[in-house]
Amino acid sequence: MNPRSSIYYWKCDRPAAFHGTDGSARQAAYAERLATVLQARFPGQPLALHPAASQGNHITWRAKVAGMEAFVRVEDGPEHDDYIEVESRVLADVRALGVPAPRVLGVDASRRHVPFAWQVLEHIACPDLNQLYKAGRLALAQMAHPIGAAVARWQSLQPRGFGPFTSDVLRRQNRLEGFHPRYAAYFFLHLDRHLHFLVEHAFLAAPDAAEIKAAILQHQQLLALDQGCLVHKDLALWNILGTETELAAFIDWDDAIAGDPMDDLALLGCFYDGAILARALAGYTTVRALPEEHRRRFWLHLLRNMLVKAVIRVGAGYFDRTDQFFLIGAGGTGTDLKTFTRQRLTTALNGLRDDRELATL
Repeated sequence: MNPRSSIYYWKCDRPAAFHGTDGSARQAAYAERLATVLQARFPGQPLALHPAASQGNHITWRAKVAGMEAFVRVEDGPEHDDYIEVESRVLADVRALGVPAPRVLGVDASRRHVPFAWQVLEHIACPDLNQLYKAGRLALAQMAHPIGAAVARWQSLQPRGFGPFTSDVLRRQNRLEGFHPRYAAYFFLHLDRHLHFLVEHAFLAAPDAAEIKAAILQHQQLLALDQGCLVHKDLALWNILGTETELAAFIDWDDAIAGDPMDDLALLGCFYDGAILARALAGYTTVRALPEEHRRRFWLHLLRNMLVKAVIRVGAGYFDRTDQFFLIGAGGTGTDLKTFTRQRLTTALNGLRDDRELATL
């Protein structure tokens, strides 16, 4: 069975939970074999390969292939996940809509020649917006408007099914299709386990976890979607490249799903306040109308996403990090992140129950 068929969010639900790029030794061990397969894929010109720092799930390199500046990602988890091929298709589809995204130069998840999947992307010579934001150089309210418009544009992609996309259908029929016939079946995956984990690790009290579950069940009719749309599923400033005034590329689509149109907007709500969200919604509505019950659908998805964020942050030790970590603002601490995570969960719960205006975020 494909490991993506039974997960809600890969980083915390994969069989090798919290697997990441936690050692340079693996990067050094892979370099020679990676260079060999890339030279075979891009023959005729010298290949330059240099380790790149990354705080994501992949081992990364900067490279020069076929005379082009490139960015190389390797997925080496024990599950033999092949979603990097799905992501490559998603990137091609969003680029065709005019959404800025890196071009895929090559990809292979077969592991026939090397014990890992790899992907080569064009290098975008811009920082991620989070770097600019933490440095005080980004007018986020101004940038939120085109971000919201981009979300609305990629929502015109409306694959069959819900949840993560099956690589088997992509290979056999050349189209994206989610594993799940019903959105609710995807949405509820591992919900009880996530709540139990947070109680077990003393992040939530048991009555608070029960209250969250009850509120979700009370509003589960909102999950009865007839049609899903493309959802990035990890939308935040560190996954957007650009300058102080321009968006250059939306990156890291390796968690993309077919889901609810309010989900990506709720993901922005995991990090940013109501004023920023209002600008993103204004941009969104220049392209697409907001769906029915958009407020409660926003709060419901904010609540679900914050549970996932909390599981990852507890399980991966994010609350012990310093402000050098991308999730922690300049001058902040892991304790600040922990407090913010709890507060945002409470805000989402109250918003869902009371159908609050999104400006209250």
